[in-house]
Amino acid sequence: MKALIQRVSSAKVDVDDQTVGSINQGILALIGVERDDTVEKAEQLLNKILRYRIFTDDAGKMNLSLNDIKGELLLVSQFTLVADTKKGNRPGFSRGASPEHGQNMFNQLVELAQKTGLTIQTGQFGADMQVSLTNDGPVTFWLESK
Repeated sequence: MKALIQRVSSAKVDVDDQTVGSINQGILALIGVERDDTVEKAEQLLNKILRYRIFTDDAGKMNLSLNDIKGELLLVSQFTLVADTKKGNRPGFSRGASPEHGQNMFNQLVELAQKTGLTIQTGQFGADMQVSLTNDGPVTFWLESK
């Protein structure tokens, strides 16, 4: 399981001109699910997202996590994150999860996140989503579960 996380001052997801999820200060996490992903991998990834120190402290250093600042989390499924782009000019998706497994794993991740007590918002799995954000920094990181 992979995540592209961005520190944001705000972010939202629209589907058919309707906002389905929005946050203020926090993390927008684009989530890619691979064929062999498990609930354990979802837990590992979520813990990394919640504890990754990308928010600045009083000294201006990136020492605070989403948990530390009680920030908000917007989870958006994005199957293209698992694409193989190493050769050629067209991405390959052989490592990607089936739509059923992908949706199940994404839903598991969301359920785990909702138990944290933080504000959790989501996009809509499989939909044509329009994602808007104000990247704070900009700060963007690529995370993977083991």
